[in-house]
Amino acid sequence: MHADRTSSTRFSVPVDAALRTAGWLPGRWDIKQAEVWADTLRGHASPAGHRHAVFPAAVEAWAEFGGLHIKPTGTGRQIAPAALHIDPLHGLHLARTLGDLGRALDTELCPLGAETDTHALLAIDAEGRVYTLDHTGDWYVGPDIDHALTTLIAGLEPHRLTTQA
Repeated sequence: MHADRTSSTRFSVPVDAALRTAGWLPGRWDIKQAEVWADTLRGHASPAGHRHAVFPAAVEAWAEFGGLHIKPTGTGRQIAPAALHIDPLHGLHLARTLGDLGRALDTELCPLGAETDTHALLAIDAEGRVYTLDHTGDWYVGPDIDHALTTLIAGLEPHRLTTQA
């Protein structure tokens, strides 16, 4: 028997293919770049003094997937698949926005990247849950980075966040 090097069981075949085309491989780990992003975010303050939260779940996601430009092929299962750029600096100037949403969700949020076609911001919380924020609202896309990438790349419908009145 030989090992199948074209896909992993971690992701579905189309998601795995999109990730590999973008440069991801199992075991990818660029902690140096992740630390640069962490330092940049920690060092940034908005004009009103808002600062980014940085935590292990974000740093780990950046180390594994950071820098990737992911371009799904084909149609999405429920909605159009999202082209992604995993780079937290897309959210550098959104510390207040992420802080406000984090407080509403009773957690902290950190930027993760962006949907490049729509300019939606991807964010991750301290537990590793992933969200998108765009002009139409705030969305929950998965309990961890793997589920979120699958939701976005496969074109699955995310869940809109709502506030209780």
